[in-house]
Amino acid sequence: MNNKILMKGNEALAEAAIRAGCRYYFGYPITPQNEVPAYMSKRLPEVGGVFVQAESELASINMLFGAGACGARAMTSSSSPGISLMQEGISYIAGAETPAVIANMMRGGPGLGNIAPSQADYFQAVKGGGHGDYNIIVLAPSSVQEIVDFTVEAFDLTMKYRNPVMILGDGVLGQMSEPVVLPEMKKVNDDVDWAICNGGERSIIRSLYLIPENKLEMHNLHLQEKYEKIKNEYIKYEEYRLEDIEYLILAYGTTARVCKSSIDKLRDEGVKIGLFRPISLWPFPYNQVKKQLKGLKNIFVFEMAKAQFEEDIRLAVEGKISIKGFYKLGGAVFNSQEIYKNIKDNI
Repeated sequence: MNNKILMKGNEALAEAAIRAGCRYYFGYPITPQNEVPAYMSKRLPEVGGVFVQAESELASINMLFGAGACGARAMTSSSSPGISLMQEGISYIAGAETPAVIANMMRGGPGLGNIAPSQADYFQAVKGGGHGDYNIIVLAPSSVQEIVDFTVEAFDLTMKYRNPVMILGDGVLGQMSEPVVLPEMKKVNDDVDWAICNGGERSIIRSLYLIPENKLEMHNLHLQEKYEKIKNEYIKYEEYRLEDIEYLILAYGTTARVCKSSIDKLRDEGVKIGLFRPISLWPFPYNQVKKQLKGLKNIFVFEMAKAQFEEDIRLAVEGKISIKGFYKLGGAVFNSQEIYKNIKDNI
């Protein structure tokens, strides 16, 4: 039986990455994820890894690009404004098809905002915050244990699809401490034939295609085929108390976690309500949301942002049911009493 240990979310993320085979970390400090680089700076040398505190977020994402081009399991982490600075590099990494794991512990915005938790980076993460037609896989944990599990999964996904994967958390998840079960140290063999140097033969890793004229279009079509493959092979979500629902809550991450206690209280009062929680925010579980519509009276969406996540819900239901959205902006967090009251006032 695996023993549980108490860990802060950011530190659990770092340890999980190391146990998933990550040996290269590049980052620049920003609250509320500073425990990630702090932990990595101590722990990576103990396992023969490399820690680099870059001079900026722009530098760290390009260092990550270089490590991925060599076929390495590598990671960076930051928080909202830092991730904004990385968008060009993320676009390059997606275009060049190199592996990269990126953790974003979101904070309030826009601009420098504050250091409180938020979900306002949703569009940036799932719609492609940089230029060009690209997607990254986005996983949204709601507990420290899920941070551990999804970080391990992220490294497998990024190597499998040669595509960036983002762990999209927030200041609550990064700073809270919970008991977790850590995986065993993974033995990895990522001897990939596409890397820059493989067996003495040099490969070319790039996202720049100037000539011939149609080369970039062909590359884009190849990328779109890969994204369709990911959509067909990988969707992740949680269903909570959906057995006989008349009302449905949709939320993700920390907000979804808070919703569960409100649902339990409403259930005790005879309200037939449940939660559908998307975990893969890209690919988004559109079809799985659509399957919940039969017999529903209303959908309630809760998010710590202004109708970003809600937009994907509206795309999923195609106007077939009423949707009522509730929002917290600028680093404010829902509590269970607010969620309970909002539901009671609208059923």
